[in-house]
Amino acid sequence: MSKAKVGFVSLGCPKNEVDCELMLARVANAGYEIVPEDTMADVMIVNTCAFIQSAKEEAIENILDLAWLKKNRSLKGIIVTGCLAERYFEDIQTSLPEVDSVLSLGDEVHICEAIEKVMRGETFFLHNKKPLYMEGDRVVTHDTFAYLRIAEGCDNRCAYCSIPSIRGDLRSRPMESIVEEAKTLSKLGVHEIILVAQDTTVYGRDLYGRLALPELLEKLATKELGFKRIRLLYCYPDKITPELCRVMKEHENICRYIDLPIQHASDDVLARMNRHGGCAAIRTAVSLLRDAMPEIAIRTTVMVGFPGESDKDFQELLDFVREMRFQHLGAFVYSREENTPAFSFPDQVPEDVAKQRMDAIMALQVSISEAYMKSYVGTTQNVVCEGYDPDLKLYFGRTAFLAPEIDGLVYFSSDRKVGVGEECLVKMQDSSEFDLFGKEVKE
Repeated sequence: MSKAKVGFVSLGCPKNEVDCELMLARVANAGYEIVPEDTMADVMIVNTCAFIQSAKEEAIENILDLAWLKKNRSLKGIIVTGCLAERYFEDIQTSLPEVDSVLSLGDEVHICEAIEKVMRGETFFLHNKKPLYMEGDRVVTHDTFAYLRIAEGCDNRCAYCSIPSIRGDLRSRPMESIVEEAKTLSKLGVHEIILVAQDTTVYGRDLYGRLALPELLEKLATKELGFKRIRLLYCYPDKITPELCRVMKEHENICRYIDLPIQHASDDVLARMNRHGGCAAIRTAVSLLRDAMPEIAIRTTVMVGFPGESDKDFQELLDFVREMRFQHLGAFVYSREENTPAFSFPDQVPEDVAKQRMDAIMALQVSISEAYMKSYVGTTQNVVCEGYDPDLKLYFGRTAFLAPEIDGLVYFSSDRKVGVGEECLVKMQDSSEFDLFGKEVKE
């Protein structure tokens, strides 16, 4: 009897994507055929997010779409993993009877057993509350970059955040383990590694009693590993240190780019959020980074509509965004999540007010981003090609100041055939709010 055909849907953040790549390797190593389309699969695995309401809704919609395939086509089983499986383990079984297996975080190691049982027409539900497995073989799903998880869980306890209740306390990976995985990724031809955790800047505090991210970066930036780009996501402002800035500045292959979620700029709101250091810490972090690397691109996220956010608080945030001129910014509306302190806070902000505030922030940010993009017109930038758009008849790729999947792209023409992963010198000729357009030039 031939092995089952298995398909994957991965939702949510890059940490989830790493979990999915670990599962993909387990499934592939067991001899199952991995298929790209749900209509081709015998079993579909949905690796879910449950951070905020919209993420939960997206997960459920995906499950229901697959339930239709199970009823009307050849799909035989649905397996749910990830944060939704951890957070709503019992609810999935009662509310979504179409689901055949639920594996909570840490139980993905049993994915092949789940596939076997589902193919036999059995159900399989596991909730062992084991620590999430962070090491192992991965099937890297991108051609030019890979996410490298350096820790799991979080000790920050922001008042709005459900992550600690889902993924637990901070658990840093040993430095040797991370470097070994980096060596493997380098041998696979990965050009860019992107360091991720719930809070990358706190890496090592539990293992080594210190903030060890600068030391880790020193080890990853070596010529022996040979990465062209190393990128930092999910860095907290109160833990940006002169040492971190020094290391970033000294190594050319560490991108002049950082993801620095600030969430707000009002000290009153930040205090209610239980964000450490207040607005002063944010100003200090931005100053440290820009003083060390004036060309650095800073991405941030802000939250509007947090309980008790007044018009004055929001105006402080708007003024701060206007003053700081972050190169990239995303805004989202506060999501009221059960089992978080903020769930029971008084003065919940009406949804329509919160959405108006988000629209105002993003309208401002579009003008800032548009000005940044325009400032690159006429310059020549190093771009790594990521593909070809047949509709535009242009290649596309990214510079060091554009992160994958969240920032814009560079679209460019060339007089030659450009391969995926090739580095190109592109002279920028035009821009939009988030993208750049240019032509490859010779050195």
